[in-house]
Amino acid sequence: MEVIRAPCERREAPQRRYSGVVWTGKDIVGMEPSRLRAVSEQFSPGARTAWHSEPYGQVLHVLFGVGRVQRRGGPVLEVLAGDTVVCHAGEWHWHGAAPDSFVAVMSTCETDALDVGTEWGAHVSDAEYRLPPMGAVVPRQDEDRTFQPEVCW
Repeated sequence: MEVIRAPCERREAPQRRYSGVVWTGKDIVGMEPSRLRAVSEQFSPGARTAWHSEPYGQVLHVLFGVGRVQRRGGPVLEVLAGDTVVCHAGEWHWHGAAPDSFVAVMSTCETDALDVGTEWGAHVSDAEYRLPPMGAVVPRQDEDRTFQPEVCW
């Protein structure tokens, strides 16, 4: 195990990949042979990523606020603090803040063997962003599984 102390570095996200004001933290990189990459992102109200996809998918965990996510061809979904969004490998999607809320997410993905990760596309248009959001669908527990409470610290 290794603890890497990092300064509180934040940088404004590049406008070629984001719309609005977005701040990102220092990239977190797994140790070889891991190809894990993670970054924290803070979106101001209305800010969002451009369309993008990852070769092995992406997992987003909402830390605080209210956000929006959409996969290409699907509805806009509203996500809240504590929600986790799983984007499948090669699935084009975007994510960002609701129009009236900040949102912070921890974003994780893997790169391929050549260290290539996110493929970026066009910016999400205002018309796409303004589609009315649906609440996120919460899957029911499988009926053949029993709930096992775990200690939460």
